[in-house]
Amino acid sequence: MTFTNTMEVALAVKAFGAYAGDKPLEAMDIERRATGAHDVKIEIAYCGVCHSDLHQVRAEWGGTRWPCVPGHEIVGRVTEVGGHVKNFKAGDLVGVGCIVDSCGECPECADGYENYCDGMIGTYNFPTEDAPGHTLGGYSQQIVVNEGYVLHVKHDEDKLAAVAPLLCAGITTYSPLKHWNTGPGKKVGIVGIGGLGHMGVKIAHAMGAHVVAFTTSESKREAALALGADEVVVSRNEDEMAAHALSFDLILNTVAAPHNLDAYINLLKRDGTMTLVGVPAEAHPAPNVAALIFKRRSLAGSLIGGIPETQEMLDFCAKHNIVADIEMIRADEVDAAYDRMIKGDVKYRFVIDTASLAG
Repeated sequence: MTFTNTMEVALAVKAFGAYAGDKPLEAMDIERRATGAHDVKIEIAYCGVCHSDLHQVRAEWGGTRWPCVPGHEIVGRVTEVGGHVKNFKAGDLVGVGCIVDSCGECPECADGYENYCDGMIGTYNFPTEDAPGHTLGGYSQQIVVNEGYVLHVKHDEDKLAAVAPLLCAGITTYSPLKHWNTGPGKKVGIVGIGGLGHMGVKIAHAMGAHVVAFTTSESKREAALALGADEVVVSRNEDEMAAHALSFDLILNTVAAPHNLDAYINLLKRDGTMTLVGVPAEAHPAPNVAALIFKRRSLAGSLIGGIPETQEMLDFCAKHNIVADIEMIRADEVDAAYDRMIKGDVKYRFVIDTASLAG
């Protein structure tokens, strides 16, 4: 264990990011703060590539701060801890997800839901006192994070790359599945078999639910069954959709493009819920309110998860041997990976080998 103080000079590390939304990502040097008393310094081994990375770095959501270094699906090994750190030591395998700070005082933080804190600080593109004035993410060699936002990884080290997407895709699906009591005797639908959806199928299956995967493509039927789905419905097939009317306890909708929500709302039983976790660039068509009212159905949303729940998710996935299906890439292949993501050409998550940043 190494103890440091906050007076130590910050160090430059290699990273990959962009200086403008219309520029390709490129290698750059960034600063990481010295390891403070409550900080954990992490040598990043792998970082998952989330669709939100693409939106931010290409300035599609607005408000991107430059330079932008994306990445919030981070796994690696602790190399240094501050003198007041209690729960981590050098050598630990750890993860960092979408959150690196929050106010710590609001009801959401008190309840372990830092993800809903109005003062939440995301892992990249959020204001901070560290240079250059905003957070820089995991497409980099190292990161320094307050220990309260660092997570223990209990998977075997040889699975570490495939663990990385759990820090966003895993918790984004685990949180609503848990909140709406997924388990034996429940029928759960997962809409979309991509980076989020494939994790939803795996986790819902491990929770003991009867899992139905929805896809627009017949070609994904066998793949969805292999992930753990009990049934697969091609959503463009009206007969297949009608066969499941009034039968679902929960539908987890991972699709981040505008589409007809009524087609799925009508599949919910009385008191059933459809939860949205994908944010489309344009609004969904308004749902039929009568379909909600006459069966007391609910349309809800869910955002990642707090730190305690994210640790719970990682432990659950380690116990059930759940990891993401990934394709490893070099840092200099990220732009090409983004283009493939737009086309849906990935099964199911790209992960950057940060060793490629060394040159």
